[in-house]
Amino acid sequence: MLEQLFGSKTRVKLLRLFLANKDESFFVRELTRRIGAQINAVRNELENLESMGVIKIISEADVKRAGQSVSRSSQQRKYYCIDIESVLYPELQALFSKSGVLLEKQFVQKLNRAGRIQYLALMGHFVGDDESETDMFIIGNLNKDKTAVAIRDFQRAIGREINYTIMTPSEFRYRKDLTDRFLYNVLNSKKMIIVSHLTQDIGLKEAQAKPV
Repeated sequence: MLEQLFGSKTRVKLLRLFLANKDESFFVRELTRRIGAQINAVRNELENLESMGVIKIISEADVKRAGQSVSRSSQQRKYYCIDIESVLYPELQALFSKSGVLLEKQFVQKLNRAGRIQYLALMGHFVGDDESETDMFIIGNLNKDKTAVAIRDFQRAIGREINYTIMTPSEFRYRKDLTDRFLYNVLNSKKMIIVSHLTQDIGLKEAQAKPV
């Protein structure tokens, strides 16, 4: 959808990456690696976004002042970041937030092809909880390779890496019976439930579930 609206997959990937990491800055080759695009396409879209006032170029000194590390090989390079003072920033943030719902649905569809999902919740980064021990919690019997591909594609689509935890139903029940600290921290953390077919076992309200 966004690709049709913006007319460029590379532009959409860059915007999603910048918006998901508004406090970070990136140099060109890092952006190329993160979104999996050709370097010339990335350079062209960076020029377009900068001319529109959506992103800005900052110096190495600014990057260091922001607390980001700079490797010796990356010194003297241009760094790009989202311009949160741009008049377009709030609108872009809202638009990409809504498009995230579609990405979640597509992700669930891919996971369903990897096996049977019984529970899926987004937390941590997705709900603004920096204290959470994971960003995604999945319970199900899933093919490992297909699941890894689905998660990798989802990470690339949202423009950032995520921490995720996968348990089989039997492992979940075993760790629940042991009062596993990690598991109970996850269950008690702020979350957005995407799929829930184990409501009674998990002890969460069905009303929290978000239909897909």
